Amino acid sequence: MNNYESVIILTPVLSEKQLEEALGAYRRLITETGGEIIHEENWGLTKLAYPIQKKVTGFYHIFEFTAPGDLIPKMEVAYRRDEQVMRFLTISLDKHALAYNEKRRSGAFNKTEEKSDKTQELV
Repeated sequence: MNNYESVIILTPVLSEKQLEEALGAYRRLITETGGEIIHEENWGLTKLAYPIQKKVTGFYHIFEFTAPGDLIPKMEVAYRRDEQVMRFLTISLDKHALAYNEKRRSGAFNKTEEKSDKTQELV
């Protein structure tokens, strides 16, 4: 079992129901092939750095999961066939990336807490 992170950008014209159906299909694909979803993050509707298919926004969603290596080609084929997916990127995570993601999820990089701690030290 390898650790992976997959980021997908879905078209902004989807309704909430269509968005959940699309994400549910990818969740099922991961779990039915023996994988396990560790963490999911929905960034919502976000402005793109450059237009894709004449659209300037998209729904960003991140899956962090463990799965056998043969799942990734199947996932990428599913992404390419789905007209709702504008872009995707799947990467393999090493031990350093896993440690970073764990710290990020626990809030170690939360800047609002750092600012409040610094202001309390000054007072």
